[in-house]
Amino acid sequence: MQAKNVAKSAFSMPLSSPAYPRGPYRFVDREFLIITYRTDPRALRELVPEPLNPAGDTAKFEFIRMPDSTGFGDYTESGQVVPVTYKGKPGTYQIAMFLDDEAPLAGGREIWGFPKKLAKPRLRVESDTLLGTLDYGSVRIATGTMGYKHEALDLEAVRKSLLAPNYLLKIIPDVDCSPRICELVTYFLEDVTVKGAWSGPAALELHAHALAPVASLPVLEVLSAVHLVSDLTLGLGKVVHDYLGK
Repeated sequence: MQAKNVAKSAFSMPLSSPAYPRGPYRFVDREFLIITYRTDPRALRELVPEPLNPAGDTAKFEFIRMPDSTGFGDYTESGQVVPVTYKGKPGTYQIAMFLDDEAPLAGGREIWGFPKKLAKPRLRVESDTLLGTLDYGSVRIATGTMGYKHEALDLEAVRKSLLAPNYLLKIIPDVDCSPRICELVTYFLEDVTVKGAWSGPAALELHAHALAPVASLPVLEVLSAVHLVSDLTLGLGKVVHDYLGK
């Protein structure tokens, strides 16, 4: 390939067969179990980068089934999310994410800066219980349970809650391991349709792991849980703060 054509052809690695296609990315029947809990505010402050600020002392643990996603296929994801404010406006910040599929792992890290690692999350119904689990290798690091569809929620209220801005810390090193990109990125969920939403009694258990430290935000009290099914588009991102000052 001629040098002048490399930049024209380049999108993602490898050059001849990128790990994922260009967006936008549409998700159909995306299913969430989101458990909100109270945690240690000092630990929150250490994990949330300025200019973001924690919005209180709560965190969320999510288990997500994505059976039909453009370019990414069928996969499951789990992660830890913190309610934050940016310039006084509410949003969420992604602390950590774990999933079982190469394409969205590579795409999420490279495009937006999602903090993704390879793991084994699961979300399924067992009898009368919605069960979310997360294994890092052979070690169980998170278990979330919720009574299955105990109480229906207002679909429009849930839809509006999904429209808040989301924030990520995108980090990409240079070839000498110095930081090449270090940016605060924002993105939105778009064209959101909520097909069903429910609440119920819930429990969450997190376990310590050296390379997946989800328990660094300990569960002090489970506050609420939401189970929802939706169609949505993952919007592309925008840089709101450059830590390298370019």
